[in-house]
Amino acid sequence: MTVITRFAPSPTGHIHIGNSRPALFNWLFAKQAGGKFILRFDDTDLERSKVEYAVSIERDLRWLGIDPDQIERQSERIANYDAAADKLRAAGLLYACYETPDELERRRSRARALGRPPVYDRAGLKLTDEEKAKFEAEGRKPHWRFLLPNHDGDPFETRRTDISWNDLCRGEQSIDLASMSDPVLIREDGSYLYTLCSIVDDIDMGVTHIIRGEDHVANTAVQIAIFRALGAEAPIFAHHNLLTTVDGEGLSKRKGALSIGSLREDGIEPMAVASLAVLTGTSHAVEAVPDMETLTEKFDLASVSRSAAKFDPAELLVLNARLVHDMPYAAASDRLTALGISGGEAFWSAVRGNCEKVGDAKLYWQIIEGPVESRIEEEDRDYVSRARDLLPDGEVTAETWSAWTQALKAETGRKGRGLFMPLRRVLTGLDHGPDMKDLLPLIGRQNILDRLPG
Repeated sequence: MTVITRFAPSPTGHIHIGNSRPALFNWLFAKQAGGKFILRFDDTDLERSKVEYAVSIERDLRWLGIDPDQIERQSERIANYDAAADKLRAAGLLYACYETPDELERRRSRARALGRPPVYDRAGLKLTDEEKAKFEAEGRKPHWRFLLPNHDGDPFETRRTDISWNDLCRGEQSIDLASMSDPVLIREDGSYLYTLCSIVDDIDMGVTHIIRGEDHVANTAVQIAIFRALGAEAPIFAHHNLLTTVDGEGLSKRKGALSIGSLREDGIEPMAVASLAVLTGTSHAVEAVPDMETLTEKFDLASVSRSAAKFDPAELLVLNARLVHDMPYAAASDRLTALGISGGEAFWSAVRGNCEKVGDAKLYWQIIEGPVESRIEEEDRDYVSRARDLLPDGEVTAETWSAWTQALKAETGRKGRGLFMPLRRVLTGLDHGPDMKDLLPLIGRQNILDRLPG
């Protein structure tokens, strides 16, 4: 069996780091098994779905390293959903209902007040043709519900009907269909809800595994029933924990919280995002994984915890810094050039250990090129003036800093911070930064002399 997974976002906003978790889980699972990953846009809500959001989602996924094997759009597959709806109607499993949202809410409130679960009473099944015609004459349009198989022939006499599955994240799961309302599959305006579209697509596209957030667990039994009603066996399910902030707050793409696009623009590395999104809330340590191949090897659905996957956005910077510190020049070269930095591998090797983001290198390039706002404490003025005279002759190399400071130590008796800090401040304007032995050759003799008082 070829493993086929899918990620099916609604293009109604930009995806955030929370959305990236199921996308990455599905992609990694498919790649681990040598299978296929489908990006499928749930864009049947024509009012809220936007082409620009679909473009943004695809761009963000590719930036993360997710390269879909197939891209589908539900808006182009309406005929398939029409055929499925007709099949369910013909089987007596899809029925028209005319209640307004207010009427339904009043019924639910009344049921709660009486201590009963707010389950739909299947009143639509009792409507006569005359009653339906009257509603139509009033301008009402029906929504259509799927009749759950939780009875023995009389839909008004429900019985306990357990739907069970072995969840790859949560183990054995079971839900009683008698505790649930018949789901609406078609809205009053004739548009399809995601439930039916998703199931039809999963059948048509041969999806073998559905990996998604634990907020969908309650829907799974209903969906398995619809799969069977359409003559198909349901895929294997895995429901993972959801990413939340440390205070338990969920993420929303409509609020733009930690959107992938904003993280990219802020200089965060894709593997920092992928590492945090995949490893948080698992038995693995959250560490900066260097590439997708390594992350694929680490990935294991069985390692996903049942507890919440909470993270601190500040962790992204920690992971990012680790990736930047280990980043080879070849990986950074084009980006450094785009920043106007031409220092080559020597420059990158000297500064990367002090960069949280690749863009931080620009600060150190300014120090190399100048001008620099030199800082000299009054008590250090004579010392740095003498340092100018003791700068070793010839080409400035990696050995120059040691020779220079040793000469200054012998002449002035200074040591430690008093020996090094005044020179760092006058040459770089900073109290800390890359190793001075690496910076000196890049700054060059003329710049060094220009920054030291005569």
